[in-house]
Amino acid sequence: MVRSLVVRHVSSSERGAASGPRRLAVCLVVAGCCGCGGMAKTDNAEGVKLYQQGNYLGAVNSFQQALAKQPGNPDCFYNLGATYHQQAKLFGRPADMQTAEQYYHLCLTRDPANEACQRALAVLLVEEKRGDEAMAQLNAWARAQPTNPAPHVELARLAQEQGNLPEAENQLIDALAIDPNNARALVALGSLRETAGDQPQALANYGRALSIDPQQPTVAAKVASLQASQAAAYRTAALPPPAPTMMETPPPAPPGNVAR
Repeated sequence: MVRSLVVRHVSSSERGAASGPRRLAVCLVVAGCCGCGGMAKTDNAEGVKLYQQGNYLGAVNSFQQALAKQPGNPDCFYNLGATYHQQAKLFGRPADMQTAEQYYHLCLTRDPANEACQRALAVLLVEEKRGDEAMAQLNAWARAQPTNPAPHVELARLAQEQGNLPEAENQLIDALAIDPNNARALVALGSLRETAGDQPQALANYGRALSIDPQQPTVAAKVASLQASQAAAYRTAALPPPAPTMMETPPPAPPGNVAR
């Protein structure tokens, strides 16, 4: 198994933000996947290591060497795109953003089902204020893979980012119709319903997501917070009403002068 960079969307709610609109961001994590095999494996693994150290130039060089040993490999294209994307964000270099987009397209041309690359390209387009293109790209992904819930989860995130909460909910319902046990869709739907003030339904969504994937500390914290809030509300509702305040009767007014 080769180590490769994987990009996923992260919203402000997933990062633990207390308030404010959700924002799409790039979060790079290391995961195992097939690709860039044979002699390229060492170069690819070294590129991941250098990326994690913040040595992006070295990472690019390693990924380029891996690509040279296995031309056209989509995972190598993706790793290069993710590295240039991060450089563009950190150093404000538009040329790096353009290069990242080119590598993402090269990856998807060879592997349209690459979920990490589909998400990364959508993130890039949103960051470039090209939300309509991101929407079109994700819709095309959904049409090409009608049994994959992931495009609908990403479309929901984009719709929520644009303030279209009903469309976000519809996309998540579509995702769960495809895969009722999709933890990401359940968490996203729980977040929408929590924002809408529907705490019981949010708890149900979060709880089901945790039963499917217990390793979600942020979601577990949300469940604990909502349960504590509900318990406090129940205790308050169970208290007897306060006794009415007895008002003292004022003394009678003194009699006025009586005419003699």
